[in-house]
Amino acid sequence: MGLLGILLGLGLLVWLAFRGWSVLGLAPVAALIAAGFAGEPLLAHWTQTFMGSAAGFIAQFFPLFLLGALFGKLMADSGSVSAIAQFITEKLGSKRAILSVVLAGALVTYGGVSLFVAMFVLAPMGQALFKAANIPNRLLPGAVMLGTATFTMSALPGSPAIQNAIPMPFFETTPFAAPGLGFIAAAIMFGFGMWWLSRSEAAARRNGEGFGGPAATAADAASDTMVRERATASREFDPAELEHGARSPQLPSIGIALLPLIVVMAVNLTMSLLVLPRLDTSFLAEPRWGGTTIASVGGVWSVLMALGAAILVLYAFNRSRLQSLRDTVDAGLNAAALPIISVASLVGFGAVVAALPAFAAVREWVLTIEGGPLVGLAIATNVLSALTGSASGGLTIALGALGETYMELAYTYGIDPALMHRVAVIGAGSLDSLPHNGAVVTMLAVCGATHKESYFDIVMVGIVSAILGLIAVVVLGSMFGSF
Repeated sequence: MGLLGILLGLGLLVWLAFRGWSVLGLAPVAALIAAGFAGEPLLAHWTQTFMGSAAGFIAQFFPLFLLGALFGKLMADSGSVSAIAQFITEKLGSKRAILSVVLAGALVTYGGVSLFVAMFVLAPMGQALFKAANIPNRLLPGAVMLGTATFTMSALPGSPAIQNAIPMPFFETTPFAAPGLGFIAAAIMFGFGMWWLSRSEAAARRNGEGFGGPAATAADAASDTMVRERATASREFDPAELEHGARSPQLPSIGIALLPLIVVMAVNLTMSLLVLPRLDTSFLAEPRWGGTTIASVGGVWSVLMALGAAILVLYAFNRSRLQSLRDTVDAGLNAAALPIISVASLVGFGAVVAALPAFAAVREWVLTIEGGPLVGLAIATNVLSALTGSASGGLTIALGALGETYMELAYTYGIDPALMHRVAVIGAGSLDSLPHNGAVVTMLAVCGATHKESYFDIVMVGIVSAILGLIAVVVLGSMFGSF
């Protein structure tokens, strides 16, 4: 009965989330269903297990959500994201429209700009490029997805994406875990994705298919309630806040636009590899600091310092372009609230499921999967991210339930935790892009396309490319270890 309850609770969560219901209410209801079938105390699981785990996630990652959303909003309203996208598209031209969209998205998201901020800027520019090149609009979601939500989110080392930060406290790693393997996976994702989109463009030209035009605009998507509900459970920015504040009509130069992104990467690298390892942080072992270590919190601290420094630099060079600073800051800060609570609710659901006696059978099955711990971890993060429709939610649930066990297996099998980190992140970013995923729904709405028109391309560039990269990391990591 306990296992049946877990399946029923999870099924209800997936089905109603796909129909647009908010996970804020769905997650505790699904958790209570699972606990009820197991004969466990309902109120205790809700207030102690569910809320305890959700609160722990907020305490650990809310600063990253907060600064990440603020940085993205400041980049958008200062015109920096538009300036970068415009520079790349002008240099490459309409003949390389797909590559222009992919590279522009990759550059801004790898520099710390939220996926949703990037896509709302890139979609209108991409449509203008695609129209000039007479490329079908239905290919635009795939191009935006490849540039913003694949290799820069999960593979490239040093990414400030929340998905790359979640494994750090579990595995005591940095954002630059397994850099060589990360670059290899990123190259595979980018190469396969570009091959597929170029192939699709060539086929469309042979068939005489033109631009066609979008069915809706990015502004329509920003005000769509269902898009917002799904979006906030999958990424760290509430798209409803994009309409608040004032976007500068005057764009900064490309140098000024790129400077904050460079600061993010430089400070992140410096803090991770040079500054924090040399500090005396023995005080963290005291009970009032949680009895932790710098290895557990250092990765998060590095990203926080990187985003904080970039925000200061961005403001210093763009004061005149931030015409309504208070409104922009308020919108950026508010944009973090609903996403972190939504993801925390998914984490709470996972904590209740993991605490049930029946989950021992699930844990035993995962740990006995043929291929060893790396394959098991890859499957666990893939499955949970697919079911929740959230890479961050699925990743946290998987590591919350199995993280300590996989850490023990890493020591037993002599596996570098950095390799575990990279496998977990890429795994979470593979099957999360199913039709009910908030980023997918938002991507299609912003680009004015439908699942029928564009989802297969998203599958190829967002799922197949990520799985190929994941397989390469698992195989190479098994053969040569982490590098």
